Amino acid sequence: MGSATREALARSVAALSAQGTKADLATAEDLFAASKVLADSAQLRAVISDASADPQGKAALAKQVFGRQLSAPATELLSVVAGQRWSGQKDVLAAIEELGIRAIAQSAPKGVDIAAELFAFGGAVTSDAQLELALRSKLADPAAKGALVDRLLNGRASAQTAAIVRQLVVQPRGRGIREALREATRVVAAQSDLTVATVYTAHPLPAAQLERLQATLAGKYGKQLKLNEIVDRSLLGGVRVQIGDDVIDGSIASRINELRLQLAG
Repeated sequence: MGSATREALARSVAALSAQGTKADLATAEDLFAASKVLADSAQLRAVISDASADPQGKAALAKQVFGRQLSAPATELLSVVAGQRWSGQKDVLAAIEELGIRAIAQSAPKGVDIAAELFAFGGAVTSDAQLELALRSKLADPAAKGALVDRLLNGRASAQTAAIVRQLVVQPRGRGIREALREATRVVAAQSDLTVATVYTAHPLPAAQLERLQATLAGKYGKQLKLNEIVDRSLLGGVRVQIGDDVIDGSIASRINELRLQLAG
């Protein structure tokens, strides 16, 4: 991510935070709809992302294009996005999607754990090759993929999570479904000032042990963490933790592999 995009995204997220309760699931749906319009219109996308164009003019254009179709909160956010200086066209689409996901996360009813639901859906995709193929197929009709998501999550996940997953499969933007789900989970956690830590274990850890691990990692990284646990029998024992690009591998399988390399050397 370029420095221009980082600054533009920070300002856009601040604009979302300033809206408070005005930004909700409906706002997110409008933002997702706007991102599709931009994705389908190379001309409009080029104008909005033109770093040399007048920011006020671009903001006014966004209001003119989307003001009659979308809600006031969504239109205002789109005008803020349009008025920024971005490093590239793809960054604009990514930012609008992130704002939509953050709007969903900040307005979700109490007790709805979107990150956990996204993680659970990701596990289902990982364990079913046919499902993953159906969701990431470039040949499949986007509307059909969205309908498939609705059938899969109906009664199994919140409307908030379903909206996010539907966006990811209908507008993949070159990403695989696993990658898109990981990024969406990161954004949801970030909206609550949390960092995602994925814990791989050979057997499910007791709740008390997970709590101790979470406290230890939070102390080490100086961040509040959202833990996701994946059971991987191939690890044999021990724990492997991934936080962003950092990997802490204390699994038995890793130790055996290290020993083999030492013997081979």
